[in-house]
Amino acid sequence: MTLETAPCSGDDRPVLIVGGAGYIGSVLTGHLLEAGWRVRSLDCLLYDNGAAVAPFIGHPRFEFVREDLTDRCAFTAVLEDVKDVVLLAGLVGDPVTKAYPEITRRINDDGHDAMLDELAGRGLDHVVFVSTCSNYGLVEGDQLTHETHELKPLSLYAQSKVRFEKRLLGVRGKVDFSPTVLRFATAFGLSGRMRFDLTINEFTRTLFRDEELLVYDAHTWRPYCHVRDFAEVIARLLAAPAADMAFEVFNAGGDANNFTKQMIVDAIMAEIPSGRVRYREHGGDPRSYRVNFAKIRDRLGFVPRFSVEDGIRELIAAMRQGFFDDVSVPESFYGNWVVRYPGAEETSAA
Repeated sequence: MTLETAPCSGDDRPVLIVGGAGYIGSVLTGHLLEAGWRVRSLDCLLYDNGAAVAPFIGHPRFEFVREDLTDRCAFTAVLEDVKDVVLLAGLVGDPVTKAYPEITRRINDDGHDAMLDELAGRGLDHVVFVSTCSNYGLVEGDQLTHETHELKPLSLYAQSKVRFEKRLLGVRGKVDFSPTVLRFATAFGLSGRMRFDLTINEFTRTLFRDEELLVYDAHTWRPYCHVRDFAEVIARLLAAPAADMAFEVFNAGGDANNFTKQMIVDAIMAEIPSGRVRYREHGGDPRSYRVNFAKIRDRLGFVPRFSVEDGIRELIAAMRQGFFDDVSVPESFYGNWVVRYPGAEETSAA
């Protein structure tokens, strides 16, 4: 595995990342700055996660704006002088959207609709919407889902993604920008805004700490992708001619990282053979899907650099150095459990 490859050059191109302080957004910020982009990051810091972008403060090509995407005036202001927009923000994941349904609708539905209304007529090139492979829901048998596969969202989170995908793809002929949908696999790996509510990260940390891991439905499939690979695929998309990417949908990930939960456990146990695991069937999340990533490989030349095993070893190496020892309760910096947002009750989504 090559740890780093030369990123696509941004040539001082201005890009707005909505949700730039998040688990993926903070990694994307560093990746684009290194590649030469000018980055404006909009984030309301739902999870008290400002530390994730603190290292970029003072960078001559970085600007951080702490505002709510649902504030129409604030969103209009941050669009000034940008050429490309990446829409990463929102309540992300099934537990947090289930815990905060009204806030989810305010941000993921109404807020996104308001953003879309403001994008046209500004001379933008790319508008990239980060969606999810969770949109496929439960897929029977061994078939691989392509971008044209039927969408069966099983959660409020995925339902919001599907709804906005349709709205975004439905503006053909009505806007002057080029929208693209990226259906992300499940993320893993190290980030400045670390999350341990994601399968690979959670399983690895639990077993590293010599805690018993309870695994539901071990033979369900999901695709996975490292956060740095997500940053690279967005950079490649932004560097591509906008007209070539207009109204396209891509599954974002790689075929080799389609894994069952059992395969993830086995990979972790290869590094931590003393780990303790219990299994149960019929958990609360029935999703199972394997995804075909041929389109993004063929059109953008994207193949992930990092395997699931690479990510596991990376996480273990960090924890052996004492990283993340302060993760003790769910109501923390390290997961999408509790949000700091007007109207939110202080309840855990775990």
